Amino acid sequence: MTPAANEPDIRTKILLAAKTLFAKQGFEGTTVRQVCDAAGANVALVSYHFGGKDNLFKALFDEFFPNGDAVEPFREQLRRPAEGVATMIEQTMRYIFRDPDISTIMEQEIMMRSPRISIIQELAFPFWRILRDLLQRGREEGVFRFRCLDTTLLMVLGSMLFHKRAYYFQPLFLEGRQQPDDVIADTIRYVYGALGAPIPGEAAAR
Repeated sequence: MTPAANEPDIRTKILLAAKTLFAKQGFEGTTVRQVCDAAGANVALVSYHFGGKDNLFKALFDEFFPNGDAVEPFREQLRRPAEGVATMIEQTMRYIFRDPDISTIMEQEIMMRSPRISIIQELAFPFWRILRDLLQRGREEGVFRFRCLDTTLLMVLGSMLFHKRAYYFQPLFLEGRQQPDDVIADTIRYVYGALGAPIPGEAAAR
């Protein structure tokens, strides 16, 4: 039977299965056979397409993690710290809402200080350097007010990334499930309040 034109090829099926299983069970807790069973693939195809489980992990991030081109549509905003930090927060959070499995895998590997962490650093650090440099320039230009750049970078990253663990705190919540756009807007408002800066667009609207 010929597969439908829009059906993923077997390589993509293996990557999608690996993404789901690594996020659910961890890299170490997932076997190649489990990935292939979920993908409906022969176990030998992981070696054929990827050269083994470790290379499958790298291919997963090469395939699904944004590359440097992802910032091109926002290049103008990223020239200005006042707008650039908000843009980085918004686009990062939108990506996490779209594909939570990749960020879950990242968290697992970072927590375990796994030997695969360098793969994540190589891909993620260029984006975090953009954010760091925006914060630094914003402080130099008097747009932002904070004491330590390193601590502030960690706090902003935490605000962007930690919302995906909202399920853990659900018993404490009083206002129900929030829509992604509202969560993003609230996060930007919170971060800019901490930075002592007006929220982009709001000052002009007053």
